Amino acid sequence: MSGVLVTGGTGKTGKALVRELRNAGVPARVASRTPTAADPDAIRFDWSDPTTYGPALDGMDRAFLLPPVESVDPLPLVEPFLRQAQRAGIQRLVMLGSAIVLPNAPSAVELAAQVQAQPGGVVLRASGFMQNFLRPHPLAERIHRLGEIRSAAGDGKLGWVDVRDIAASAAALLADLGVDARSDYLITGPHGMSYPQAARIITAQTGRRVRVERITEEEQAAAYRVAGMPTAFATALAAVERGIKEGREDQVSTAVLELTGRPPRAFAEFVADHTYEWTQ
Repeated sequence: MSGVLVTGGTGKTGKALVRELRNAGVPARVASRTPTAADPDAIRFDWSDPTTYGPALDGMDRAFLLPPVESVDPLPLVEPFLRQAQRAGIQRLVMLGSAIVLPNAPSAVELAAQVQAQPGGVVLRASGFMQNFLRPHPLAERIHRLGEIRSAAGDGKLGWVDVRDIAASAAALLADLGVDARSDYLITGPHGMSYPQAARIITAQTGRRVRVERITEEEQAAAYRVAGMPTAFATALAAVERGIKEGREDQVSTAVLELTGRPPRAFAEFVADHTYEWTQ
């Protein structure tokens, strides 16, 4: 058989991608650490267990690659998978990367280069996920409990993108091997947005007052650690907010429109779709 292996298939982007592919009649194998018995096309996949790579790839000709999350050095785990994917005859490999390179995480750049060197290798460099404003993400949990966003990013903007648009972009590349593709796409929403702007949109559309508390980078790192993130990852993620504050991450692209034929969702539309999150 042929089809698409979707690693991280039970996550936010993975679920949306599987839905897009199956709705288009494309077989999708859902790979995760805890596959559900209710899905006959689900399979166990664990980055820390290379013995799961072969069975997951078997019979597939395309793959969606979600690198290990909360890692500042994913390359050692992903390299063996890339070698196995090439041996398995994967003809298109789409990796979900990040538009933001974490400080002290140079292997992310090397990983992207290795994916692009694969047959049909494509990297989607996605901006910040709008779904971070939904629970159980720590950002959303604080909004829900306290009506507050704590951030070290000041008034800096990020091209926030809905994961449904990331999934649709990936599906456009994976559903049809005949689709021409570049090796790199910057995936963003339609405009840059700061945390204060996000707070105003949520407040205006839901009636739930949300305020922004400006904190230091060190305070942000401590909050991420309390939320359960590994220390190195928490420190690197907090340092990203310095780049946002300084304007280095205010990037917007037309890639979603190019790939899907429709513009990406704006944050106001995202909030309208998830009003229940802030009004419960």
